[in-house]
Amino acid sequence: MIKVEKIWITNSAVWIRTDDGREASERFVEYPRLKCATKEQRENYKANAFGIYWPDIDEDLSYEGFFRKNNKTPLFELFMSHPELNASAVARRMGIAQSLLAQYISGNKCPSPDRMEMIKEEIRRIGAELQQV
Repeated sequence: MIKVEKIWITNSAVWIRTDDGREASERFVEYPRLKCATKEQRENYKANAFGIYWPDIDEDLSYEGFFRKNNKTPLFELFMSHPELNASAVARRMGIAQSLLAQYISGNKCPSPDRMEMIKEEIRRIGAELQQV
């Protein structure tokens, strides 16, 4: 488990420093909700043992993600190309933990073929509901 001792926000990124002195950042341009957020929204975050959460914009980043190469999984591409899809809301609709869906999106965990189909089906249902409007 990564233990973070400091979190700070710059104009273009969120930074962390671990208890062993490593530093890493995630650029806001990689996350549409953070990219479009105001300075106040970016500075209003909550941190726990696993990551950082911005309640005003419903965005989460895991500490593990700061230190891994971005594999740009199909789920990552889907959620980044469609920022109107809210990972937290999709996870709630599916009845799974938001942190688990975030790990699937980031590539930290790989969903089983059945779970991947469940995710796709939920997104299709959302699309069908939007088409009825």
